Amino acid sequence: QVQLMESGGGSVQAGGSLRLSCLGSAYTFSTYCMAWFRQSPGKEREVVVGLGRSSTTYADSVKGRFAVSRDNAKNTLYLEMNNLKPEDTAMYYCAANTRGCVNPELASDKYNYWGQGTQVTVSS
Repeated sequence: QVQLMESGGGSVQAGGSLRLSCLGSAYTFSTYCMAWFRQSPGKEREVVVGLGRSSTTYADSVKGRFAVSRDNAKNTLYLEMNNLKPEDTAMYYCAANTRGCVNPELASDKYNYWGQGTQVTVSS
């Protein structure tokens, strides 16, 4: 059983920055394909960034503003968010695909473990 726990959300003004963290429970964390998703009220969950074995794919809406990284020694995935916009307001979730992947998976149904989410609110 894999447990994921996000943290780092909060309320910021437009143009501000936040750093989200996702702590994983499993010692095999380094072998998983990971992703960050987000969901706003009334909207479908959408991918923010997906990580494959050796490549990363960002949503067009966050390219150049968000950066993902992982520290396998700490079982932690990060999402650095800069120049935040009101449209970035959402619940942010990290997800793990323990079945393995080569290229980044961008569909939510490819991920079999999810965190509980952390809220990000950006005011104008």
